[in-house]
Amino acid sequence: MPDSPRPCDDERLPRYEALLRISKILATHRTIAELFEVLGDHLHQLVPFDYLALILYDESADRMRLVVLEPPELPRPPDTFGAVADGGPAVAVWQAQQSAVIPIPEHGPLGPGLAFIRMLGRTVTCWLPLTTAHGRLGVLSFGSSNATDYAPDIVAFMEQVAAHVAVAVDNSMNFDRLQRSQEQLTAERDQLRLLLDLNSLLITKHDLREVVTTVSESIQPVIPHASVGLALYEPGTQVLCSSVLCGKDQRAISPPAMILNERSPFAIALQRGAATVFGRGAIDAFEREAVLSFPAPGAQSLCCVPLVTSRQILGTLNIARADPDAFEPRDVVLIANVSAQIAVAVENALMFTSMADREERLVGEKEYLEDEVRLHGEFGEIVGSSPALRRMLKAVKTVSPTEASVLLLGETGTGKELVARAVHSLSGRQHRSFVRVSAAAIPAGLIESELFGHDKGAFTGAVTSRPGRLELADGGTLFLDEVGDMALELQSKLLRVLQEREFERLGSTFTRRVDVRVIAATNRDLGAMVDQGTFRGDLYYRLSVFPIRLPPLRERQQDIPALARYFTTRYANRLGRPVPKIPAHVLDTLCGWPWPGNIRELENVIQRAVILTTGSDLHVSFQDLPLSVSSAGSRQRRPSLHDATREQILQALRESQGVVGGPDGAAARLGLKRTTLQSLMRRLEIRRPSHEGPGKAVG
Repeated sequence: MPDSPRPCDDERLPRYEALLRISKILATHRTIAELFEVLGDHLHQLVPFDYLALILYDESADRMRLVVLEPPELPRPPDTFGAVADGGPAVAVWQAQQSAVIPIPEHGPLGPGLAFIRMLGRTVTCWLPLTTAHGRLGVLSFGSSNATDYAPDIVAFMEQVAAHVAVAVDNSMNFDRLQRSQEQLTAERDQLRLLLDLNSLLITKHDLREVVTTVSESIQPVIPHASVGLALYEPGTQVLCSSVLCGKDQRAISPPAMILNERSPFAIALQRGAATVFGRGAIDAFEREAVLSFPAPGAQSLCCVPLVTSRQILGTLNIARADPDAFEPRDVVLIANVSAQIAVAVENALMFTSMADREERLVGEKEYLEDEVRLHGEFGEIVGSSPALRRMLKAVKTVSPTEASVLLLGETGTGKELVARAVHSLSGRQHRSFVRVSAAAIPAGLIESELFGHDKGAFTGAVTSRPGRLELADGGTLFLDEVGDMALELQSKLLRVLQEREFERLGSTFTRRVDVRVIAATNRDLGAMVDQGTFRGDLYYRLSVFPIRLPPLRERQQDIPALARYFTTRYANRLGRPVPKIPAHVLDTLCGWPWPGNIRELENVIQRAVILTTGSDLHVSFQDLPLSVSSAGSRQRRPSLHDATREQILQALRESQGVVGGPDGAAARLGLKRTTLQSLMRRLEIRRPSHEGPGKAVG
């Protein structure tokens, strides 16, 4: 029969089972504090002890330090376990790498570590080295008030526990180091990101208040603060010429200027040339006039950083915080790094302000800008300031933000596409496509495919599928020019787009949906065409939700000088020539022409004149104006501008019975000033002889 189990085996089995449990538990806890709290609970069931201590070697100080003491309610020793040079049981066991059981006598001198243990009422201690393949970590110590508790088998078991604890402590220390490293890397990454983000934001700021507000908002997540201030120094004086303060409400204010003297925190920072931190006591020691509203009320610490660029010393950046010990060294370094970017932004803002002031003074000196009235920004290249044009532009501005269909009515050459683009650019669709389709410019057989698109095989030559202009304009604006020339069959399909927002490509049965705003234009009388049956009435009413009439150039005579200068400049620049001046008599003559071709005709005349001009003054050859088309369709040369203008003036004088001025005079009938008409009459040799009646006018 086999031998019965020995009592010592029965005692070892629970210990080894406990060792396995402890090993698993140690693997699941990362912090040393958690590890020992759990370890103490499990060891109490197997090993008698009244305290459990972890003592680790601190290489930076070359001393042993008490890290954990269990149970936590025990008093902490007045000192660590001392320098390695001072010796003691912890140092001896750590150096010898041998376990030791040390009894504690009731009386007699003892070292600091053992004296503290005796003070706790313990009579015996056990010391175990903690060692891994990476090195000697420290010592595990436990003690009891029973002098016979630590037999060799207990010590042997605890040595095995210590081996597992050493690995767990080493892992925990490595985890702590890794976590600190990750935190440092994260902090460095956040700082770099802050610097990049701040740089991107400050580039667009041209106002000092905007600069300070942006800085405050950007650094608040990294460096919480009560206020951010900017104090600007005026060279050659002892005055901070301006200051800006931004508080928690993110509103920037401008306190009054302050004296910069040697007893102010700003002067101290400038003199040192480095970031300087002041506590509450130092802040209170400064004179009130030297601090003014810096820092914010209730702030306990202030950091002042010089703002310096390669060109000049600008002043200081001042950050106030509510915590008296708020500015850690890394915070000060970050603020110093940020200040370099802020200094550039402040310098740019000051230069921008100076340039803006100079620009305002120069605006009044430019004669060209006085004469040429351009509606920049809202209306692009639309030139002029006449009442007729302004009424039209007011209508454009009114309807643009809506989704209403717009019908542009006007003679050929009045700029309908330009107005359509203005409606688009002022609408909510301005960032999407503006697509133009001219019903007159595309052959009737192709207009449907061009507008709606086609599928492969829809007709001969359709070798691939192709989207139409409607799909290209999806989300944007479709401009239908010369809509009066559209065939009736196509009109019904366009009506469906306006009503249902859907259509099919040519040769397809698949219904597509589209979101477009339609702007139509025509120089024809659509109302008359509806009466004649050549244009669908329902489409007409859909298109003309908001009709806008474009005034012909003869109703905008006061815009002609500005338009003439605009076209002269445009074509001179294209040719790389100096911009010629337009003589007054040329402008007067241009203003007197009826311009049946409207702006397009004026542009063509000016373009040709710029090409032919060789001197400094624009030369317009009125004998070589473009040909016009007669009502019968035959091309014939129009009368010279000289003759046409002369005949118009004579006709007006006949109708006014020779009266030039006044509400019913010839000048009013021609839309000219009295002096302008008199100048033209002298130039064209038109006179009213005294021997003839008032209705006579001869040349």
